Amino acid sequence: MRWRQPYNRGCMDPTSPIDQIAERVERLLLRHAELQRANALLTAQVVHLTQERDSLKSRLNTARARVDALLESLPATPPAKDAE
Repeated sequence: MRWRQPYNRGCMDPTSPIDQIAERVERLLLRHAELQRANALLTAQVVHLTQERDSLKSRLNTARARVDALLESLPATPPAKDAE
């Protein structure tokens, strides 16, 4: 029996399976590098935002302590006199 060519041979990719695998590996390596760069940028952003949050929390605590000190230094209000 003679081997027959597939009817859709013209539609088939002429590259070999090894070439296809190599191309896919190259694309995966590029994607991996992109993801590593994105991850590094996101990690730096998290560090920056964490520092900013800690600074804001410290400023809030300082402001809260100042307000509490001001409230304590206010004189007590005398009871209101009923006008009868």
